[in-house]
Amino acid sequence: MRFTNCPILARAALGLAALLAATTAGAAADYAAGPLKIGHPWSRATPNGAQVAGGYLAVTNTGSEPDTLTGATIEEAGRAELHTMSMEGGVMKMAPVEGGLVIKPGETVTLKPGGYHLMFLDLKGPLKKGQSVKGTVTFAKAGTVPVDFTVEGIAAKAPASGAAEMDHGGMEHGGMGHGGHAH
Repeated sequence: MRFTNCPILARAALGLAALLAATTAGAAADYAAGPLKIGHPWSRATPNGAQVAGGYLAVTNTGSEPDTLTGATIEEAGRAELHTMSMEGGVMKMAPVEGGLVIKPGETVTLKPGGYHLMFLDLKGPLKKGQSVKGTVTFAKAGTVPVDFTVEGIAAKAPASGAAEMDHGGMEHGGMGHGGHAH
């Protein structure tokens, strides 16, 4: 059977192509700033009234010089800080990272729940699952890079589109509540 002149199949093929394009358009994107590759910026949905949210991504330095992640922004927050989280004696400790986070040549640094992360403060409203939030990440050498943070579910541990690439390093995620903070 020949389908080359069949208008019904042609329309079906065009419809399928449009569906595939729309499906992949919402996937977490990758960005570049010189030798830095920024992968899968994402955040978690927040409940109404939340004042903070976490931001996560991976940065790979393909260059020969180190660079430093110094900051970030999203349109829906008044400010942002780079934080680290750790467990000490069964107690969760979270603190700002002073001076930024160095990404050495050939290394990938992953910001994820339970470790390094961006803390978006003074939220103007809740972040909703499926939303794309415009923002930036700033580096000492590469400068400020516009990115979109994909908002995942409130309990997400990795971006839906990048879950297979995320390495959780055997980290235990249970018991890492944030005292009512959603991030």
